[in-house]
Amino acid sequence: MKYTVGIDLGSTTTKAVVLDERGGVMGRGITNSRSNYDTACQIALGEALTNARFSLIESELARGGVGPDAALRQVSALERRFRAEQYRSQLRVLAVELRRFAGRLLTLSREIAASVDTILAKMDEEVDGLYAEGARRKSDFFRDLAGSRYLQLAEEQARAEGVAFDTLASLFDKAILDVENSSDAAGGFEDHAQAAVLGWDGAAAALPAAVERIVALELQQIGSVGTGYGRQRLPFPEGQIRSEILCHGLGAHALFPGTRTVLDIGGQDTKAIQVDGDGIVTSFQMNDRCAAGCGRYLGYIADEMSLGLHELGPLACASTAPVRINSTCTVFAGAELRERLSLGEKREDILAGLHRAIILRAMSLLARSGGVKSEFTFTGGVAKNPAAVGALRKLVAENYGEVRLNISDDSIFTGALGAALFALRDALRGTEIAR
Repeated sequence: MKYTVGIDLGSTTTKAVVLDERGGVMGRGITNSRSNYDTACQIALGEALTNARFSLIESELARGGVGPDAALRQVSALERRFRAEQYRSQLRVLAVELRRFAGRLLTLSREIAASVDTILAKMDEEVDGLYAEGARRKSDFFRDLAGSRYLQLAEEQARAEGVAFDTLASLFDKAILDVENSSDAAGGFEDHAQAAVLGWDGAAAALPAAVERIVALELQQIGSVGTGYGRQRLPFPEGQIRSEILCHGLGAHALFPGTRTVLDIGGQDTKAIQVDGDGIVTSFQMNDRCAAGCGRYLGYIADEMSLGLHELGPLACASTAPVRINSTCTVFAGAELRERLSLGEKREDILAGLHRAIILRAMSLLARSGGVKSEFTFTGGVAKNPAAVGALRKLVAENYGEVRLNISDDSIFTGALGAALFALRDALRGTEIAR
């Protein structure tokens, strides 16, 4: 089976979208952007192809007569088992790196190594529960999942055994870099999928055979295009790189064909884009290199408040008296936040004011790009933040009246989708020329 891929290398996450020859989305993948951009792209593509194979397994079950609900349940259960095996694979690499760094300590290396072994043993015992049906995880990134649990257990170990917590935490900070920058740590689809179906319930006997057929299926890449904030570092030839503006415009049009205005708030920049009926960009505006008002700024605020990034929006939505904030300077974010808290203002009211200030900056870009036209599509990671969406709806209504606002569940993949569509067009054009 042939496919094209688009990769969006952002400042915080790297996204990949895989399309079939008809332009249908086969799979999506996302990972943390790493210091090694080649590895980030490989891992995002690997995740997209894994996602594609799960979709193909579901289709294979349907062809075999399994009903859609039953097929979905079986594939969901398979993926949970697969992710547990993948997590164990990454945990094994982490264990090797932690022990390697522990062995280099000049003092108390045996005591620290013993504590590391205790922590790792507990983490390994918890894997099945982490991926059990109905289990809730704050993140699907290994660094976040493993890091959160490792540090909790390190605190317990430090209290129980008297070892230095700072030393245990420092070992993790060093080891996780090697795990993240290894394209082999997560393992291959074939190994994990086959391990996941071992001992499968006889009531779903068709699944192992479907997995075997899809594992054997060859996926052939016929085109690729890269984009994103880090596109200058993409492992692609120059002719296979497209502007973020073009990719977000085309991707938004593919998701919502009526789109005429696009707002993308990513980790490091904000883009206001106008497109025509074919998704071709007619004008745009971007913020400067400062990350004020972008996802990175929200990340700093989350760190200052010891919250997960996903917790900011819901907390801001609980506000009853939003604070008016004029600055969204990332450099002074922590100081301004601490000053507001010292004045007795509530966290939720401060956050509501911050979200409104971010959207006000975006509204300025939208005005300079040509205003807001219906349909209006909001893309990027911040589109998943309910407080940002609420502030945007209110300000757009105040300034432009009733406008249809589109937000996809897969909004963060919009740039990668546009890149994949460009790759597909290039591949089809090449085929026509060859003929």
